[in-house]
Amino acid sequence: MSPRPEPQGGGPGETGRDRDGAGGGERRLHPVTPFRRAWAPIAIAIGAVVRDLDQAQRWFSGLSTGHALLGLAVVIPAAAAYGFLSWWFRWFAVTDTELRIRSGLVFRRTAHIRLDRLQAVDVTQPLLARFAGVAKLKLDVLGAADKDELAFLGERQARALRAELLARAAGIAPESAREAGEAPVRQLARVDPRTLAVSVLLLTGVWAGLVAAVAAPLVVWALSDSVWAAVATAAPCLGAVWAASAGRYVKEYDWTVGESPDGLRLDHGLLDREHETVPPGRVQTVRIVEPLLWRRRGWARVELDVAGSKNGLLLPVADRGTAERVIARVLPGVDAGAVAAAAVRVPRRARWCAPVWWRGHAFTADGPVFASRWGLLNRTLALVPHAKVQSVRLVQGPWERRHGLAEVHVDTGANKTVTARLRDEDEARAAVEAQADRSRTGRHEALPDRWLTGR
Repeated sequence: MSPRPEPQGGGPGETGRDRDGAGGGERRLHPVTPFRRAWAPIAIAIGAVVRDLDQAQRWFSGLSTGHALLGLAVVIPAAAAYGFLSWWFRWFAVTDTELRIRSGLVFRRTAHIRLDRLQAVDVTQPLLARFAGVAKLKLDVLGAADKDELAFLGERQARALRAELLARAAGIAPESAREAGEAPVRQLARVDPRTLAVSVLLLTGVWAGLVAAVAAPLVVWALSDSVWAAVATAAPCLGAVWAASAGRYVKEYDWTVGESPDGLRLDHGLLDREHETVPPGRVQTVRIVEPLLWRRRGWARVELDVAGSKNGLLLPVADRGTAERVIARVLPGVDAGAVAAAAVRVPRRARWCAPVWWRGHAFTADGPVFASRWGLLNRTLALVPHAKVQSVRLVQGPWERRHGLAEVHVDTGANKTVTARLRDEDEARAAVEAQADRSRTGRHEALPDRWLTGR
């Protein structure tokens, strides 16, 4: 193994120059990291106990106080040593072209993350990390199934490293990237906590889940005459209700959307604070979701499909004007209100294929996007820029063929499909033929995907 580079006094967490001479320096994570990793051996021990409670109970019953203290004297130092060594052997370095992350006690692993394939760099702070003044850096890389992460860094160091990575990904010279600093942010929208709370209470799914959480255990109790069976039934139902209501509120609390040269910034969270980035030019689909009880108030939820990223929410709730204004920054030149008004409903004979829901379907592709709307109770409008359409096809089942109807499917770069259902067969065929020309023209006119290029 080659020796470690000598420290050069570059501040906490830095040790010398990078081996390629890029000057990035190999750096360690924050010293609080060993406490996070020290829990791994203890968690394994707890898992072994939970797996066989009877055997564990018999083993503990025959355990003397001396043996228990001896066991603690072995387990606690072992956990501390594991945490320290995991931290000591985990390094990262930024070169001109990539971020390297090296880790491993016995089996060494080196991740090479090319900066030109970075889609987003997010800063997240779990509750305890906020008290400790540290943060986790998550990296969305094109083609990677999971996010790589650096946990934990000092909060100021995490933000500085994020700015450096974005600057290098944008093509700024390495010698200037570390001094570039964070790009300025202009606030576009902020969700009021009271509005968010009311919007959660107006979701029909929350109330349906609450009714199921009360009724299902009672039915199970009546049929089985077992309290434990009723409790086992109630637990997952209550968990689902919590995730859809209080959990959603906690995660989406103080949601703020800001615009900067490196994309849209999303800041949110009551307990765990997250700072995410929606990279420009990578948004494949925008969905405007309008639940039934929201429509009277003129509220909507804006969701995203982003290529190479798992950031899927732009606005948890907002009035239509705010939503359309933010969408115009994500999809320049798109007026979501005008697109919705231009959508053409399906012919009346579609009621034979969808007796109730046929009224909720509409479609248009004459503007800058392929737009499809569906749903009566939970209405959704999907917008796909023509430049993001990867393929288009016509699908026609036997019952649709009988009534002269067809579906138009478009596939996007986020491996998602948007469908215009129950269209007239001739209209659908014409849309498929025209979409190829629209996509080709859209790709020529599309803005670059690079960061720090502005709008």
